[in-house]
Amino acid sequence: MSAYFLPMIIIALVLYSVYKRQNAYSSFVNGAKSSWELIITTFPYIVAILVVVAVYNASGLNIYVSKILSPVLGILGMPVELAELIILKNFTGGGSIAILEEIFVKYGVDSYIGRCASVVMASSEAIFYITAVYFAKTKIERYGYLIPLCLLINLFSAVIACMMCRWI
Repeated sequence: MSAYFLPMIIIALVLYSVYKRQNAYSSFVNGAKSSWELIITTFPYIVAILVVVAVYNASGLNIYVSKILSPVLGILGMPVELAELIILKNFTGGGSIAILEEIFVKYGVDSYIGRCASVVMASSEAIFYITAVYFAKTKIERYGYLIPLCLLINLFSAVIACMMCRWI
């Protein structure tokens, strides 16, 4: 079924454009042109986030921050082994996948820590990456309370995720 899903969507879009009496190819080309504008606009922000993550990891700051936050995570009932994952997930999805893989290798996929790590990955978002990419296009310059609120929600979702894994 999944092998037919993408072709079915393409056929449906072509049929819809015929129904609306629009040229599907021209619409596709215009959409591709506008995507270049998005890439040019967001590229500097993406590079900045990638550089920050690389410096954060290369400096060893991630280890110190994880050690500082470990007692807080313990109080919240979360495995302290997830500290680095919870922190890095806010910056980058790709880097946090590497940490998730390390957790799987060290503790196992079906362990409590492995299950918690999986649910934390699925229940949080790379906040700084999202704000860099999407707000670059919308020209919003003042985030105000948005980023602290998102960080708090990511932490809350991680706590709830670990609670749910404990019950399962």
